[in-house]
Amino acid sequence: MRILLDTNVLISAFIADGTCADLLEHCARCHALVTSAFILAEFREKLTDKFGFSQREVREAVALLLSRMCVVAPKPLDARVCRDQDDDNVLAAALAGQCDCIVTGDRDLLDLAAFRGIPVVSPGDFWRLETAQPR
Repeated sequence: MRILLDTNVLISAFIADGTCADLLEHCARCHALVTSAFILAEFREKLTDKFGFSQREVREAVALLLSRMCVVAPKPLDARVCRDQDDDNVLAAALAGQCDCIVTGDRDLLDLAAFRGIPVVSPGDFWRLETAQPR
């Protein structure tokens, strides 16, 4: 499966042990991860400005993500979908990456439930679906 992990999931994976960290590790091993320059820039900004990571720590985190992710260059959506335009960038990246799923903790995105056939699920819901699947 091709999966897009939203910025909030990536940040959670790096700042705390738990569902998002486990999910990132699992998806990096078992699925194709998709991201965009926008998501990576937002990731850098939040780690630095909100969580006080050093520039070196941020570079290492981004390098680790880039080693496991395909970076796509999305086109802007034809029309606004979300109240927050940043969320539209996430949707555009999922479309460009031909993703099978968007995993996010963002309530506005979760309220969509799906976008152009791409399910939008929380980290916990994705994890439950993954662990219920026979391998």
